[in-house]
Amino acid sequence: MRLSLSVKFNLVFLGIFAAGFVGAGWVANDLLQRAAVEETVQNARVLMEAASASQNYTAAQVTPLLQTQLKYSFVPQSVPAFSAVETLMSLEKHLAGYSYRSTMLNPTNPRDRPTDWETDVIRRLHDKPELKEVVGLRDTPSGPNLYIARPNRINDAACMECHSVPSAAPKTLLDKYGPNNGFNWPLHETIGADFVSVPMSLPIARSHGVLRTFLMSLLAVFGSVLIALNVMVHLLVTRRIRALSQAADEVSLGKLDGADFVERGHDEIASLAASFARMKTSLVEAFRMIES
Repeated sequence: MRLSLSVKFNLVFLGIFAAGFVGAGWVANDLLQRAAVEETVQNARVLMEAASASQNYTAAQVTPLLQTQLKYSFVPQSVPAFSAVETLMSLEKHLAGYSYRSTMLNPTNPRDRPTDWETDVIRRLHDKPELKEVVGLRDTPSGPNLYIARPNRINDAACMECHSVPSAAPKTLLDKYGPNNGFNWPLHETIGADFVSVPMSLPIARSHGVLRTFLMSLLAVFGSVLIALNVMVHLLVTRRIRALSQAADEVSLGKLDGADFVERGHDEIASLAASFARMKTSLVEAFRMIES
């Protein structure tokens, strides 16, 4: 099958573009996915720091004010983790998928008991005390969620008043939660973890939108370049070569008078046209000499 120069040029150009288009799309998608994860991790860390700030505020300014009340009845709002969970629960009502939990393997409050996957993360933090946090992805009914988990450890001996043995705990605590939960916590060991979960659906959707825009822009640029190159090839190459080929055919048929080909310029085709003109002149002179 004979293919014209223009078709060959387009086939080569299309092949190069296809390879570049796939490669650029793959690289761009990888970069955008990483950016989406980094954005989500940053959001999760901001939420974790907000929870930590709430706990510190409760421990420093709220709990001391409730010491008298605690002698008569246990007030959960005096517990820093409880305060942080309650504070951030209002955020969950406005931002679907965002959540904060402060869990313990043996919690005083039953609502702080971890789920199965949270228990696995706590065990990992316990077995690797050098870990400051764990970042991971998990599938949920609403889509993929990114979570950050940071270990909970009891480093203040004063906390053991409520979490060593039931007999040492305040009566108000036992009256509210009973003697079976939240005791025998070891010092300086990971006994739970704070979890922040942030949905990945929005950053992923945003990255897909950016990728589509990028690929469509790349396709538009390619189309424009392809059209421009085809016009240039036609005007500067194929049209001139076709005219030169037609003139050469006329010379080969003996039509020397009509085989004129004038090409202006200083490029390779103009040089070829000049050579053709000299050859034609030499042929005309040779025929004249033969006739004479």
